[in-house]
Amino acid sequence: MRVRRAPVITACLALAAVAVGVPNAAADRGPDPYTFAVIGDIPYGPAQIARFPKVVDQINADKPVKLVTHLGDIKDGSSVCSDEYFAQVKTQFDRFADPLVYTVGDNEWTDCHRANNGGYNPLERLAKIRQVFFPQPGRTLGQHSVEVESQVANGIPEDVRFTRGGVAFAALHIVGSNNSMAPWTGRTAPTPEQTAEVLNRTSAVMQSIHDTFAQARADRDKAVVLLTQADMFDPTVTNPSYADYYAFQPIVQEIARESANFRGPVYLFNGDSHVYNSDKPLAANSSWTKFYGATPAGNLSRITVDGSTGDDDYLRVTIDPRNPAVLSWVRVPFSS
Repeated sequence: MRVRRAPVITACLALAAVAVGVPNAAADRGPDPYTFAVIGDIPYGPAQIARFPKVVDQINADKPVKLVTHLGDIKDGSSVCSDEYFAQVKTQFDRFADPLVYTVGDNEWTDCHRANNGGYNPLERLAKIRQVFFPQPGRTLGQHSVEVESQVANGIPEDVRFTRGGVAFAALHIVGSNNSMAPWTGRTAPTPEQTAEVLNRTSAVMQSIHDTFAQARADRDKAVVLLTQADMFDPTVTNPSYADYYAFQPIVQEIARESANFRGPVYLFNGDSHVYNSDKPLAANSSWTKFYGATPAGNLSRITVDGSTGDDDYLRVTIDPRNPAVLSWVRVPFSS
């Protein structure tokens, strides 16, 4: 991973490289394939908690994998959001041999107001998540921590950007429960503090999306990958209510607008709805395009990873710039 350069500097360096570079066969072939793993909504419940060290071991043993991404929800939605549990998961995250990019989910903070979650103030839990899992803003987790571009200056260290294999990545803090606008226990509407947090985080997410695509265009990256927890296009919801999705609208519109203006493929990996799925939610004929009032973006593909009690595999994703689709993936079953 590299620290992102300002677009003007990057463009000047690229022009200089063209002027003095000497073509060769290796350059003509382009970068070698690059492989990363995607998991999410894990571990859920005692059995998966007990198995999770073996999951880490299996991914560590997958030699082609050079990066791991976790799409959030490090616990189920009915268990306590305790400091002790966070520390337990962090211990396992630290065992990943490769850099780990963790995208925060709703179960570990947004929904912690529930009685069976401990009745916490979600904003206090969010602060704890940031303290525990992002102790070094601008660096990944894992045994081989590397630098990433972080929004720590905006108070959101979990939103990060980086590049691998000629592909621009952005991990974006977008969560279920209407991006945390669902009212907390005992309330009928979001609190002012709750609303302020969502507005600030949404603004940061949209800026990160814009910056990721701008840098991808400047660097002539082959594709863009967005990583998030929330499923903003749940295929099992046949008649979505605006009241349950309105906080996603500006984000979806930004993703659609930037994707439509990008010449290559765009991939959105999410968890949240727990069942593997691959589709094009913002195609011209998609009901979601109309629902969100978004620009059609037929080059956007969305992939949902398996999760919850049905989380029996991880995705092994390969970037190959020689492949017109750039990305391909397989579902790798967890060892018994």
